[in-house]
Amino acid sequence: MSVINVGQAAVLGVVEGLTEFLPVSSTGHLKITEGLMSIPVDDKAVVGFSAVIQVGAIAAVLLYFFKDIVRIVSAWGRGLRNKEERYHHDYKFAWWVIYATIPIVIVGLGAKKLVEGPLGSLWVVAASLIVGSGVMWAADQMGRHKRGEDDTTFKDAMLVGSAQILALLFPGFSRSGATMSTALILDLDRVAATRLSFFLGIPALTGAGLYELKDALGTGVGAAPLAVGTIVSFVVAYASIAWLLKFVAKHSFNAFVVYRIVVGVLLLGLLSTGGLSS
Repeated sequence: MSVINVGQAAVLGVVEGLTEFLPVSSTGHLKITEGLMSIPVDDKAVVGFSAVIQVGAIAAVLLYFFKDIVRIVSAWGRGLRNKEERYHHDYKFAWWVIYATIPIVIVGLGAKKLVEGPLGSLWVVAASLIVGSGVMWAADQMGRHKRGEDDTTFKDAMLVGSAQILALLFPGFSRSGATMSTALILDLDRVAATRLSFFLGIPALTGAGLYELKDALGTGVGAAPLAVGTIVSFVVAYASIAWLLKFVAKHSFNAFVVYRIVVGVLLLGLLSTGGLSS
């Protein structure tokens, strides 16, 4: 019998789609939702399910940024064949995304048991939500928002890509929150920071989903819940991406900061009173 039924998978798909690219921590929200539905958050199959439905959200990014991705990949292909094309920013950017993914892959493989074990606790999620909020607020205040997407450099990509490790080790910190905050500290504007976070997330999240697929299918999650969760995640994530890019063009990240603190405090309260098990 599947540890997650189709109805629960649909709910988790909505949560994943809404929170994967918003700087509020999809992992944290998934763990909280799983806890409220009495799904064992540390079950190997559940961890695998969470990673696999991220592929739906990534598919939404691929579709939303399809033209940009084709442009970048085409420039990369031309650069491999023609030395003169290697001075093009898109060619360099393609390599930067590849290089910037290496740190998260190394840490992800090396710390897998730790991440799935003690670091997966809801106490860690709650603390990370609150601490991450402070980092986000400070980054938004410190950043001068003067550099656009065409101004990104190899250093920017490596630092922002490496920031994903924070979210990996501390569920609740938020991959989007960590990467966007780092980009803001580097003086990228909010739209450029958000788009860079999207592009750097594609290989890391896709790889994680494919890597965990065997665990999700082989240890207690049926094909139907996986399919439903992934499809729902895709639809909701596409709408979330479109909304977020419009939002950050005119607003600060303060609304997300306040929301994260509220959720973190409520989670601490539920854990302290026994309303949720860590």
